[in-house]
Amino acid sequence: MDLLRRLAPQVLGALVRRHGDFARAEDAVQEALVAAVEAWPREGVPEHPAGWLHTVATRRYVDQVRAEAARARRERTVLDATPRDALVAPPADAEPPRDDLLELFLLCCHPALPAPAQLALTLRAVGGLTTAEVAAAFLVPEKTMGQRISRAKQRLREAGARFALPSAAEQGPRLAVVRQVLYLMFNEGYSASSGPELIRVDLTRQALRLTRRLRERLPADGETAGLLALMLLTEARAAARVGPDGELVPLAEQDRGRWDRAAIAEGCALVAHSLSTSPAGPYQVQAAIAAVHAEAPTTEATDWPQVLALYELLERLAPNPVATLSRAVAVGMVHGPAAGLALLAEVESGILAGHHRLHAVRAHLLELAGDRAAAAVAWRKAAGLAGSAPERRHLLRRATECE
Repeated sequence: MDLLRRLAPQVLGALVRRHGDFARAEDAVQEALVAAVEAWPREGVPEHPAGWLHTVATRRYVDQVRAEAARARRERTVLDATPRDALVAPPADAEPPRDDLLELFLLCCHPALPAPAQLALTLRAVGGLTTAEVAAAFLVPEKTMGQRISRAKQRLREAGARFALPSAAEQGPRLAVVRQVLYLMFNEGYSASSGPELIRVDLTRQALRLTRRLRERLPADGETAGLLALMLLTEARAAARVGPDGELVPLAEQDRGRWDRAAIAEGCALVAHSLSTSPAGPYQVQAAIAAVHAEAPTTEATDWPQVLALYELLERLAPNPVATLSRAVAVGMVHGPAAGLALLAEVESGILAGHHRLHAVRAHLLELAGDRAAAAVAWRKAAGLAGSAPERRHLLRRATECE
């Protein structure tokens, strides 16, 4: 439920701020969310949902403390050491909710944790993804991810991580991970890696909401503005990207009259402002690429030389095979499909070797080159590797059209 995803960080922040133990608080909030999923469809959403969740989470927290104290047979239990009024939930919605988002993000991205653990913990605790969803994003079994998240919470406890803003010098590296979490969350929502739906609106909305709030907390941060602009410019195409039967509609075939012009205007203004006031970063450059596409009346009228130049800049700022894959498309549009196919050789033996997007780009360039038989083979190869049902159907349709 969108409501639960929105409230979870707020309740978690309140518990951590009150009790200081992230691991117990996060477990308690997860149990409260499960209780809500079970109770609310049957009993209806309570009048004060945040207060309901806070009350249940607090009770679960107390249960954990009592159980652990009993197991340890301490003469003086943790429960006794905690002020009684600290374990009682405040009246529902008695005080305005506090914005703990940045503190939660930075706590989950603590340097005591390796980067993958930071990403996983933040997606779970702040992003509202289930352990199974986080596991799917990392391509590992759910049990493995559950153990990884448990270890991460234990390491936070051992490191004495505090629920407070770190120094300015420490914030930079942690913010880089925060932005990556939001980027991954949005991408998983916009292009679901598996399942029957092409777009998971719950994830894209959550990513946009959290990024807006982060931008409000850090108005001078150019890369946060760039990330928000990228999301807005991408999300602006969502309505035109899905056909009447839920099928994928590629960029070249989309009805651009259905694009959200208000979101495009906001995104373009954001990226223009951020590039004029701060050094260019990877998210700002990606947003600039999205802006070029958004402002073009047709695929053919797109300023492909500018797109190519921006991808070249992106690879200098943040080299990665996905950027090279995208640059291959732009090279094909500017210098011809043969040049684009030659560029694919740089990534075809790397991490993308078994990824459907590599074969889809090859198929697209082969089709542009007029080799429809080879394109059909590549389209089918891509379809066999795609996890999303709508995307798989689209790739098979393209293969059929080339045969």
